Amino acid sequence: MTDCDLLLASRSPRRRQLLLQLGVHFQCLDLEVNERPHPGESVAELVPRLALAKAHAGVAQASFARPVLGADTEVVLDGEVLGKPADFSTAVTMLRRLSGRDHLVYSAVALAHRTHAVLTSVTRVSFRALTPEEIETYCRRGESLDKAGGYGIQGSAAAFIERIEGSYSGVVGLPLFETATLLSRFDITMGRSLSS
Repeated sequence: MTDCDLLLASRSPRRRQLLLQLGVHFQCLDLEVNERPHPGESVAELVPRLALAKAHAGVAQASFARPVLGADTEVVLDGEVLGKPADFSTAVTMLRRLSGRDHLVYSAVALAHRTHAVLTSVTRVSFRALTPEEIETYCRRGESLDKAGGYGIQGSAAAFIERIEGSYSGVVGLPLFETATLLSRFDITMGRSLSS
């Protein structure tokens, strides 16, 4: 851990790619956090709590070696957190529900070391009406299964989206404006080249 400024508490390749855009030297931690909501917990409470829980779990695992970045992203339709589909049929059901509708994507990022901070972005995403064939073809590609709401905006599902209001990177899984704000607060250097 000597040549990194930050630890990322995530296995998500999308979060790794986004963090690289900020020019930060980091390493990834592989850890598990219980992501079940607490009784009566709103999504506005759930998402930052999980991001912070991941960051704190990373700090404990790494024995305070470096600051740890944690993140959580949830897709919300009609007040319901959709989660990640467990199988093909669940993914199809999710996309049928999202078709022709607006939904919200909550994405929180937390940074923890000796102290901690967390910020959340909320983005409105508008899907065009999808045909049953489009939904099934997309789900058969396998893009749905590890993504909140059953779709990835950075993949072929981009063709389903009429507009977004908010943070594109937040919908992908790591809101970069909020992340950069936290990195600045913790005096973590950004803008380095990947070869340095």
